[in-house]
Amino acid sequence: MALNLDSKKQVVADVAQAAAQATSAIAADYRGLPVVAMTRLRKQAREQGVYLRVVKNTLARRALADTPFACMEREFGGPLLLAFSYDDLGAAARLIQDFRKDGDLPAVKILAFDGTLQDPSQVERLATLPSREQALAMLMVVLKAPLENLARVLAAPVSKLARTLAAVRDDRQKSA
Repeated sequence: MALNLDSKKQVVADVAQAAAQATSAIAADYRGLPVVAMTRLRKQAREQGVYLRVVKNTLARRALADTPFACMEREFGGPLLLAFSYDDLGAAARLIQDFRKDGDLPAVKILAFDGTLQDPSQVERLATLPSREQALAMLMVVLKAPLENLARVLAAPVSKLARTLAAVRDDRQKSA
């Protein structure tokens, strides 16, 4: 379906807004993806907080022009599916990787984060990064361990004294 000028302006504005707020972006070739799989991909993207959009290359170039993802422009070619992660750097990569494992989505063509273009093979590494919640949980475990050890060390003399006093009491009761 052909877009009129107003629709094209709206698409450019939507993609530009998403790119301005995103932390990472992925462009994947969606040729051969069945409608059922595309619908499932879009549903999972909404659930995981990933902005997903099929955009014509010329509109995508205009949308990304003044964003940190302008570096992606020169790599556009063929039909592309754009995926932007917001809070979680690896959310889009995990979404794409899951579909690649199922064999539904062809290869990733472009990967960018932090305003730099990355090798598309790095998608797997980006997908394995922990989410924000997982990273905070790991940090809390690391911070909690020394405190637990300190508590055990400080409690050891008191518990040793209590065991010694209990042994002395038991010994006196036996001799009495």
